[in-house]
Amino acid sequence: MDKLVSLCKRRGFIFQSSEIYGGINSCWDYGPLGVELKRNVKDHWWKSMTQYRNDVEGVDASILMHPKVWETSGHVEGFTDPMVDCKKCKQRFRADDIDSSACPACGGELTEARMFNLMFKTHMGQVEDAASVVYLRPETAQGIYVNFLNVMGPARQKVPFGIAQIGKAFRNEISPGNFIFRSREFEQMEMQYFINPKEDEKWLEYWKEERMKWYVDIGVRSENLKFHQHDKKELAHYAKTAWDIEYNFPFGWKEIEGIHNRTDFDLSRHNQATGKDLSYFDDQTKERFIPYIIETSAGVDRSLLVCLIDAYHEEEVRGEKRVVLKLDPKIAPFKASILPLVNRDNMPEIAQRIAKMLRPHFAIFYDDRGAVGRRYRRQDEAGTPFGITVDSQTLEDETVTLRERDSMEQTRHKIDELVSVLNKSIWGNKS
Repeated sequence: MDKLVSLCKRRGFIFQSSEIYGGINSCWDYGPLGVELKRNVKDHWWKSMTQYRNDVEGVDASILMHPKVWETSGHVEGFTDPMVDCKKCKQRFRADDIDSSACPACGGELTEARMFNLMFKTHMGQVEDAASVVYLRPETAQGIYVNFLNVMGPARQKVPFGIAQIGKAFRNEISPGNFIFRSREFEQMEMQYFINPKEDEKWLEYWKEERMKWYVDIGVRSENLKFHQHDKKELAHYAKTAWDIEYNFPFGWKEIEGIHNRTDFDLSRHNQATGKDLSYFDDQTKERFIPYIIETSAGVDRSLLVCLIDAYHEEEVRGEKRVVLKLDPKIAPFKASILPLVNRDNMPEIAQRIAKMLRPHFAIFYDDRGAVGRRYRRQDEAGTPFGITVDSQTLEDETVTLRERDSMEQTRHKIDELVSVLNKSIWGNKS
């Protein structure tokens, strides 16, 4: 992990927030490469959930919601973790993360566990009193549930159908850590699929399979992924059945996505609290029911971390160590680098022309500083899948060298064929 964290800062993926002031614990800023990788992960999720389907619609709900939403959902009363304090070093820990009765940091005596609500409070309006309290949302799902009717009608959807959302969430975690794995400000990719209660097992199995395939599709090795079913002790109060997709992190197998059968808990609670009829009438079966919900809930930051860890490789090439991020080209921050072999003989001008030609189609990086071998290594660390080099032969026949990141194999192609060649290499037959 230390090597990856160092690479992330060195190459402009992720920095600690407010670093010049000493930083703020468990808050992170995404740099030029990080923001591109993050956008690509989100775009690929969004397309797979909405663009490539006709049964899932999108929303973007407000971060600040009516405080009664969180009372109804159970978050005000029950969104808590057990917390203990060390009497000696004063550090705080989640009680369920500690295996002994002593402080894991200094060995000191711990206090009795007490429950700690994870929601951030703030105030809306001019006066800070109990009546003005609102919360930064701890999940994006509730913004979907309260918009169930708003989406279904205009979108002309019928059950079964889903609503997808990507957005920020905030949790005042007791013991955040492991880089961006657990932080207090993070982004979620959630989809809530509304179904007939009689079909809950079928749709749960369907979405388990779909979501596992998605991680493999963005380049995560299948041997590093597995399912974990929640037992009765782990099961949330709203869930009938719950599964996690786990990844084999350097710090152990940990959850990266939850697939839950939330039953009709959420819609029933909001139905009762507001008096709004959130039931559904099926024209085919002539049944009226409150839909069950199959939830898929993934963390953007955790998914990005999985991609980085899974892609990180160290290997020896001609007696030298090569660090390379073998990111799937679909999600790589830059698809290609443009490299003039030398800064003379009209090579920079041709390279700039190629860059201008490719930019409408791909995110590319132009680099003319230093020896070409070192430029290749920099792009290997950045995860750039292809390098395009303008050399002396280019001056003769308008061809360039195309270097593939993982194999380091080089082939020659006409300049006017590059868009087609890159599209095929990145997307397969899609262009």
